[in-house]
Amino acid sequence: MLAVRRAAERGHANHGWLDTRFTFSFADYHDPAHMGFRSLRVINDDRVAAGAGFPPHPHRDMEILTYVLDGALEHKDSMGTGAVMRPHDVQRMSAGTGVIHAEFNPSDEQALRLLQIWILPERAGIKPGYEQKAFPPAEKQGRLRLVASPDAAEGSVTIHQDARVYAALLAAGERVTHALAPGRGAWLQVARGKVSLNGTELAEGDGVAIENERELKVEGVEAAEILLFDLA
Repeated sequence: MLAVRRAAERGHANHGWLDTRFTFSFADYHDPAHMGFRSLRVINDDRVAAGAGFPPHPHRDMEILTYVLDGALEHKDSMGTGAVMRPHDVQRMSAGTGVIHAEFNPSDEQALRLLQIWILPERAGIKPGYEQKAFPPAEKQGRLRLVASPDAAEGSVTIHQDARVYAALLAAGERVTHALAPGRGAWLQVARGKVSLNGTELAEGDGVAIENERELKVEGVEAAEILLFDLA
């Protein structure tokens, strides 16, 4: 069963420096029908103006993944981490017992676009941690590249939850498949472009909750970038 969440149905906030779309309830946007899917709690599609960013703010007991689509993101946190992310980088921050971080667009000219993803951890009180890895386009073209997992499989970043996150780049007509084990669900998020999922066409910003499907068949309708979450 596929339950499609169209891009235009998402929550929206425009603060001038930040134009963001919420797949699930977040901040002042609250929709009881869209509070997350299994352990997946947040997918925010953020566009940050040049020279702007999120000032220092706290988090706790959440696995936070950041996936940069365009531009660059500068990260600083209370663990002493300082890093810059660019397209095809994946960042994992385990907030655990508590962490403060700030994120900015360091460019004076180019806008930043990123997907901010929150996954509920398997337990509270985890020691805070940070990890960042690059997954070049060649590793994602025409295939589902594992980018986050509970066991660091295939060089993915490590998350404290029974969830596996894949990224793929698809040319028009290019196909990938993914088998879902019994009892597991999935969420597909179209970061850009257009794809077909088991015959259902999806465009940029669309997401799909997937239950009781044995196999997922994703085909590029046009050049596309997707994220797939395989969830307990």
